[in-house]
Amino acid sequence: MTNEATETRKLIGSRLAIARERAGLSQSQVAAEIGLPRPSISEIEAGRRRVAAEELVKFAELYSVDMDWLAGRGEQKVDLLRDKLQLAARKVAGLKQGDLEKVIDLLTSLKPGGGK
Repeated sequence: MTNEATETRKLIGSRLAIARERAGLSQSQVAAEIGLPRPSISEIEAGRRRVAAEELVKFAELYSVDMDWLAGRGEQKVDLLRDKLQLAARKVAGLKQGDLEKVIDLLTSLKPGGGK
């Protein structure tokens, strides 16, 4: 396997793990939903197992994320902070107006640099 293929598997695995955590699901729950053994989910997230196209579609639907994001299209490397921010933005977009305003107030009250 080429270094590029290894990096692609790691990127996809990382994104799948982030999306699963943000969805609040365990690997066992995902395995049951997708129809794979739980160790396969672990192997995929670790970048040690290839993801079939059909599986990627199921993951994207289950996690309510874009397949292009999962596949890392247009991305050269893993940026976990950026990935987490993108998923958080998707969650925030679905909030009720009052809750959204609370989140915005909280974010604007935070000091850059972690309050230092």
